Amino acid sequence: MTQELKPSLWNILRRYILIALGIMMYAVAWIIFLIPNHIVGGGVVGLSSVVYIITGFPTGVTNFIINAILFCLGFYFLGKQFAISNIYGIIVTSIIFVLLQEVLKIQDWPAVVELGKLEPFVCALIAGVMSGIGIGIVFANGGNSGGSDVLALIFNKFYNVSLGSVIMVVDAMVILSSILIPGNGIQEIVYGVIVLISFTYTIDYIIDGRKQTYKILVFSKKNDEIADIIGNEIKRGVTFLNGTGWYTKQDTKVLMVVCHRNEKVKLLRLIKNIDPQAFMTVEKTEGVFGQNFETFKH
Repeated sequence: MTQELKPSLWNILRRYILIALGIMMYAVAWIIFLIPNHIVGGGVVGLSSVVYIITGFPTGVTNFIINAILFCLGFYFLGKQFAISNIYGIIVTSIIFVLLQEVLKIQDWPAVVELGKLEPFVCALIAGVMSGIGIGIVFANGGNSGGSDVLALIFNKFYNVSLGSVIMVVDAMVILSSILIPGNGIQEIVYGVIVLISFTYTIDYIIDGRKQTYKILVFSKKNDEIADIIGNEIKRGVTFLNGTGWYTKQDTKVLMVVCHRNEKVKLLRLIKNIDPQAFMTVEKTEGVFGQNFETFKH
């Protein structure tokens, strides 16, 4: 039986610290750039911000109340394990918002006030990227900040709808709710959409972009020569797969290689230099685990 390797105390502590720092970056983006401009970007924090702007009731407290309700629903419908995994993110998010917004009152600091006076479009873009980096760090370390994903998982359990579709609908409803804020109009809704798009793109890049890998299949009469140069120039291993050309009825060897994003163009160029007639397919992979790639975190 293989002995399961347990993460060290430092690795666990480091992970929770990074989750907290990511949530802090997320909160700062909202407090500095979005809330002063009455821009709402979706999610539970977005709904909490609408309540704060209209009533002055603390964002962190509203966030905690809504997430506590979602926590109970998640516990009931999705099980204990899922609910427990959300506790840390919910508590830390709420505490950080209360600390920054109600105790330190960073939104009233002169330098912060000046930042909030930037063009609303610029504020929306900066906040989307900044909050995306923050939550990307949270997700990359196995954490979350609670929120609408609980509703998405509950719907997905009982109905044949994708998680992304439910989250998109919920976020759209939250963004539309910003129209309730006095003085808001279509312009603020458009800014909210900009926040959501830049936020989503940034998260995807933080989690997958830097580690994006590709699987390349090469059909060539010079595959042996191609394999040698890939090993020498790119320092990547290759695998030969047995195949049969249906049209020619001839056996052939298909070269398969997996590479990182920054190696792809060079690799394709090397192949074309050796055999301009080579037929290649390039496919993004969800993840590659093993030597010289990612380590599977269990």
